[in-house]
Amino acid sequence: MNAIARQEPFDLNDPALRARAVAAARGDAPFDMLITGGRLLDTVTGLIREADVGLVGALIASVHARASRIDAVEIIDATDGILTPGLIDTHMHVESSMVTPAEYASAVLPRGVTSVVWDPHEFGNVHGLDGVRWAIEAARALPLRMILLAPSCVPSAPGLELAGADFDAAVVTEMLRSPAVGGVAEVMNMRGVINGDPRMSAIVNSGLASGKLVCGHARGLTGADLNAFMAAGVTSDHELTSGTDLSAKLSAGLTIELRGSHDHLLQEFVEVLNGLGHLPPTITLCTDDVFPDELYQSGGLDDVARRLVRYGMKPEWALRAATFNAAERLKRSDLGLVASGRRADLVLFEDLTEFRARLVISDGRVVARNGSMEATVQPLDTAPLIKSVKLPLLTDDDFRIPAKGERVRVATIDRPRFTQWGEAETYIRDGFVVPPVGSAMIAVAHRHGRAGGTPRNGFLSGWGEWRGAFCTTVSHDSHNLTVFGGNAADMALAANAVITAGGGMAVAKDGQIEAILPLPLSGLVTDASLKDTASAFADIRKAMGKIVDWKPPYRVFKACFGATLACNAGPHQTDRGVADVVTGKVLEGPVLEIF
Repeated sequence: MNAIARQEPFDLNDPALRARAVAAARGDAPFDMLITGGRLLDTVTGLIREADVGLVGALIASVHARASRIDAVEIIDATDGILTPGLIDTHMHVESSMVTPAEYASAVLPRGVTSVVWDPHEFGNVHGLDGVRWAIEAARALPLRMILLAPSCVPSAPGLELAGADFDAAVVTEMLRSPAVGGVAEVMNMRGVINGDPRMSAIVNSGLASGKLVCGHARGLTGADLNAFMAAGVTSDHELTSGTDLSAKLSAGLTIELRGSHDHLLQEFVEVLNGLGHLPPTITLCTDDVFPDELYQSGGLDDVARRLVRYGMKPEWALRAATFNAAERLKRSDLGLVASGRRADLVLFEDLTEFRARLVISDGRVVARNGSMEATVQPLDTAPLIKSVKLPLLTDDDFRIPAKGERVRVATIDRPRFTQWGEAETYIRDGFVVPPVGSAMIAVAHRHGRAGGTPRNGFLSGWGEWRGAFCTTVSHDSHNLTVFGGNAADMALAANAVITAGGGMAVAKDGQIEAILPLPLSGLVTDASLKDTASAFADIRKAMGKIVDWKPPYRVFKACFGATLACNAGPHQTDRGVADVVTGKVLEGPVLEIF
């Protein structure tokens, strides 16, 4: 067998394996494994029926009448269980869970997630190609199937921010040559694609030339802009903002990666889909970003399915979206269906409401049982990911804006998430601009060593009164050091705690560090256990509640991590200044006029 044929999905076409499966299906040879006594969910018809399933190696050899066969090396009793294909997460970032790929795999496999589509653009933004190569190697030995994508937007908005690397079309093409890479990851530079920017056009075209997926990030796009984005070759979206947006993008023909990370929208989405009376074949499910405490307590894609069902979606629909539809999207005819000739990725659920997995099988091997891993999970050496925060310690004055005069007019970034430009007048005291009444401060410092690390400061409106400061190196997507706060002293304290830790998060209040989560690997993850990471992150959440009052759904803790995402419409603070992708404008500082 040649090297290409050994890669998935061609590994199932080994003649010896197929011959053994055919013989077992005929009844002339025993199965390697026989699952008996359960019920089977057919993800094509949506029907549940009694059936036994026989496996030979990584292949499903037979789906047959209950108790009609007993010849097998191993027999598994599935009584009272429901057998489904393994769940497929169509868009996610391991780094958002702040643990290593091995730890992530150990968390989701026992819950029935057997495949994920991982965009490692967080590692790419910090370490460049070396970060993507590390991700490929980390995924290679895991029992969790990880289909990696080539990060398309490193940085997300060239010219408006500076990341740790710069991926042009040549770099993306190089990544696409790897059999481990399944396509181009979410194309976030929407304006570049729509405007025919040569850089983004070349990146998208490299994906089209490869014959692999070209995935999207179409937040806020409608009408001519959406048509232009899709005409370029982008075929999916997970950035839905409302039920109306879902309907429009379904009608447009995009594959939808319905994500669980924006729970406040899920019920509205369910109502739209229920109103159709059927589940469109272009609906898939994804997690996108799952914080460590959420992953530890609730799970990954299984939690998305569970919440959709609670909001009124039929369990059969949720599972079809998470299996068959996902496999069709990925052009993986070996996945997503319990049928003879398909890959033996199977989950035995106790029920179809809580989705508790009794047994998980990947490639014909039992990898988890009753919520615990049985397969070996081999972590990769994390040494290449350390020392990514290339910044000296900062001072209080680094978080102040110098100015001469008495009064000043400044630009502000109004509203979390859906930002807009604003202005305010304030005064100057002791040579520095006093933050406008009711505003909070934000500062971003380049931390990758490709430019100076002096923080660029700005003012936020609509973020409430801050009684302390929060610093993070998890700051989408360039992941520069970002600090929010109500006073310069606490901002410097939090920033220096994070710099000293080699990356991570810290909350400061009244001159004290209230909580800290070190993330010394890329400034994004830790090699600590998920349990310990979840606990430390929960402490950060709790401490944040002491320094700012949240106002859902937009002024929430999660908004802090996307406040610098410069590819989204509206002004955003970056390491270059206050940037707006629509106008291409960058203000190095917020001062507009002194008088």
